Parts: sequence; structure tokens; C-alpha cells
Amino acid sequence: MEPSLNVLGEPLAACSNEPMTGFFRDGCCNTGPEDLGRHTVCVVVTAEFLALSKYLGNDLSTPRPEFRFPGLTPGDRWCLCAARFMQAAEEFAAPKVILGATHQRTLDIVPLELLQAHAVAD
Repeated sequence: MEPSLNVLGEPLAACSNEPMTGFFRDGCCNTGPEDLGRHTVCVVVTAEFLALSKYLGNDLSTPRPEFRFPGLTPGDRWCLCAARFMQAAEEFAAPKVILGATHQRTLDIVPLELLQAHAVAD
């Protein structure tokens, strides 16, 4: 299997092991056919983003142990759905992006320029 690449065409870096993230809970924003939500954008969540996500019906701050989900707090890194990132950007509440840990498949949904506009250093 080929190594995954990030949006810059380089090997995909880990997003977070604390909390453990990724569709496959491997710490990376890897994706595959079974990842219908395309959890490919490595973000640093903010209070503003968490509030928007909860308002939109996806509460990311409340722990859900049955799904091995610890609940997120501002500053946590998380593999976010590409479409949710787009929606947050449209609402002016997009979290910061770690380009080196954001999977290249994100570019099917989110333009690189938008990701770069919200990028922070790894």
C-alpha cells in the first residue's frame, strides 16, 4: 500500500494521539471508501468552532465513551470532515488547519487556498 500524502504532496504527518483521532483511530487523517464523511482535515479546534458544531447537531465537546470519543476542548487536534470544515469556513468559524497532517483527498472538497488561509505551523 502506498503511503498517504498530505495536501502539499508530502507524506501525511500524524494529527493527534491525545486525543486519538482519525476515522480509523490511528492518529492520522487517513481515509478510505468506508469513510463516507471524509475525516481528512487535521484541525486545532476552537471554542467558536465547537459551539458551531454543537449548534449544527454534532456535539464534539461531550465525551461519548461508547464511541471511544473523549470529547474535545479548545486546542485539541482532530480529524474533521472536509464538508464540515467548508461549512465552518462559510460561517466564519473555521478552526485552524495543520496542512502537513491534512490528507490530500481533502482537496476534492476544499480548495488548497482556503486551507492555507486557515493554516498554522505544525
